[in-house]
Amino acid sequence: MTSMRFLLVALLLGCTHGSSTPGPHGPGDTSITTHESLAAEDDYQPTYGKPEIEKALIAERAAESSGEKAVLDADGKGNEDARQAADADLAVRRRFIASLEACQAAGHTCPPRLDEPAWSYDPASDAEPKLDAPLRFDADDWRTVASELFGRACACRTAACVDSMEVAIARLEARPMSDVRSDEAASQSITRARECLTRLRGKARTYKPE
Repeated sequence: MTSMRFLLVALLLGCTHGSSTPGPHGPGDTSITTHESLAAEDDYQPTYGKPEIEKALIAERAAESSGEKAVLDADGKGNEDARQAADADLAVRRRFIASLEACQAAGHTCPPRLDEPAWSYDPASDAEPKLDAPLRFDADDWRTVASELFGRACACRTAACVDSMEVAIARLEARPMSDVRSDEAASQSITRARECLTRLRGKARTYKPE
């Protein structure tokens, strides 16, 4: 009986000691990456370099000056609607410039393209958005469409572009079958497109290097 009690005590002590040691996902494991830290990192790597960013910034700052003049002109004429529209466009362009500056400084929040692709879409119409990619919705084509939406959304410099891109993405996203729509690469492109639009609306902070 005494030996049995000794054995039980030893087993209990062994279990208690084992539970105090961090396991592979315990508090001592620094390899764990939380969703919060993932969300805080923009791991998109642009295909262009700093010289291209500098050229784009020169052009965008000139456009910013033109936007400021448009606001002042509309204000001087007492045209409140035109002033509000010009002010909204200027705010979007300034946020686009901020994303370029952040990319130049630390490689974060980089748009996938630096050009301003032609985009004219009436969200109130029943017409389909016009993209360079054909609007087909099998897995490969949906990845291509989603990638273009990502590029175009992040390249918006006007409030109208932001508004209409949100509608276009919502409409096109509903077109593929559910298994195609859940494709990881396409889903990531759509998520990043919406993140860009959120930043351009001023509803998310543009990354600032420490």
